[in-house]
Amino acid sequence: MTIKQAMVLAAGLGTRMRPITDTIPKPLVKIDGKAMIDYALDSLAEAGVEKAVVNVHHHADQMLDHLSRYKALEIIISDERAGLMNNGGGLAKGLKLLDRGPVLVTNADLFWIGEQPDRPSNLRRLAGFFDAHRMDMAMLCVNLQDTTGHNGKNDFNRDEAGRLSRVRADGPDPVVYAGAIAMQTAFLDDAPDDAFNLNIYFDKAIARGRLYGMMLEGHWLTVGTPEAIGDAEETIRRYRALA
Repeated sequence: MTIKQAMVLAAGLGTRMRPITDTIPKPLVKIDGKAMIDYALDSLAEAGVEKAVVNVHHHADQMLDHLSRYKALEIIISDERAGLMNNGGGLAKGLKLLDRGPVLVTNADLFWIGEQPDRPSNLRRLAGFFDAHRMDMAMLCVNLQDTTGHNGKNDFNRDEAGRLSRVRADGPDPVVYAGAIAMQTAFLDDAPDDAFNLNIYFDKAIARGRLYGMMLEGHWLTVGTPEAIGDAEETIRRYRALA
C-alpha cells in the first residue's frame, strides 16, 4: 500500500539546540549541508506521499519561506503561532487539514541513512506493514545500537508478532521509537482541542493490543543539541565511505 498523505511535526522551540535556535527554527538547522526537515520531506516524497501538513510556530516566517520553495510534494501549513499544541495536539490539529484515511507521521528533527538502494525504503515498508484491521498505529522502530544522538534509553518491547508494549527489563526485544508512524486519521477523532502529549494515544493503542512496530533498516540519527550536529555529520561521512 502507498500512503499519499502525511504530517511532519515541526513546531517545537528547539530549546536544547540554543543558541542556534535563537535565530533559526530547529527544522532548518543544516546537517551535512541539508536542512533537517528536508530529510523528512524527501523521505516522504520518495515513499509516494503527495501532500504533507507541516506545523509551524518558532520563527514561523522562516519556515514558511523555506517550505514555499519545496516542490517535491504539496505542503499544507498548520499554523501554531497562536500557541504550541505539543506533539499530540499539533497532530490532531494538522490531521483535520488532510483527507480521512491512512497517513504517515514523521518528526522534523530526525532521519536515517544507510537504506539499501535495491530495497523498498523504510517509509514504503512501513506503509505496507500497516494493517488497519489489526493496528491503531504502526511505528518505525530501531535497535539502540543503530542510533546516533539518542538518549541511550529504549522505549518499547517488541514481541515476535511485532506488537509493542512499554519497555520493561524482563520484556522481549527492546527498541527505540524512530519517530515515524502509519495510522488512520480516525484514530485521533476523539482528541482534545488543546495541547496534549501523543503518548496518550500510544498507551491507548497498547491497551487495545493494537500498537505494532516495524524495524528500521539502516542507521537512525536524531539531532537535539549543537554538539550532536558533529556526531551526526561524522556518522554520515562514515556511511558514505562504506557505500
